[in-house]
This record gives sequence, structure tokens and C-alpha cells, in this order.
Amino acid sequence: MNSPKGTVFLTSADASDISKMADKVFEMLDGVVERVGEENVVQVVTDIASNYKALGDLLMAKRKNLFWTPSGAHCIDLMLEDFEKKLEIHKTTIQKGQKICNFIYQRTLPLSWLRKFTEGKVLIRPAVTRFATA
Repeated sequence: MNSPKGTVFLTSADASDISKMADKVFEMLDGVVERVGEENVVQVVTDIASNYKALGDLLMAKRKNLFWTPSGAHCIDLMLEDFEKKLEIHKTTIQKGQKICNFIYQRTLPLSWLRKFTEGKVLIRPAVTRFATA
């Protein structure tokens, strides 16, 4: 498949049923590279789990002009989690922020002041979430 210079192809694939098996995901992604044409593929971006690291190594070993990259957003998310868990000053700061948010949102007067003086803006309230990005 030859493409005009400057054309960008974005391809995504559902690997949920094989996501834990690096060799199977490698076969799937290698098949996509084969279909699209190796000359048209510059980069493959995946999760950063160890099995994806293995498949990235396999892809780059086979395809000399292809680069594997772990998800940048996921890396940043994990780094921020480590800040909270491993650096006491960050853990303390986050805990104080949570206490302030709880205090304001559980009381009518401070909440009305917040809304008045911030012109309706809200405080970001920490919550447990599952990492996700598009």
C-alpha cells in the first residue's frame, strides 16, 4: 500500500482478549504493520505493562525503522502516584488539600463564599479513579 507523502494513518486494534500475551499482541501488531506497509509505520504506542515492553522490543528488533513508545499519559499518571506514595511532602500536601475541600463542600457558608469569590468555579475534588485516556 503506497500512500502520498505526508499522509497519516492512525490504526487502533482491540487486543483485550490477548492483552496479557506479548507474543499474540506482537503477531497482531506485526500483521497491522504488514497490511499498512512497514514504510508507512513510524511508531507504535501501547500501555507500559511489562508484556507490552516485550512486544515493543520484538517489533523494533524485526522492524528496524519502527519505534515503540509506552503511553506518555500513563507514565505521568504512575509518576504522580509515586509522588504521593513515596514523597512525604506530597502526601501531606494532598491530604491537606482533601481536608480543605471536604471542609468547604460540607458547609453552606464557605461553599457560598467559594462560589461568589471564584465566580462559580469549583475546587477539584480528589477521588479514586481508574486511569484512562483517549
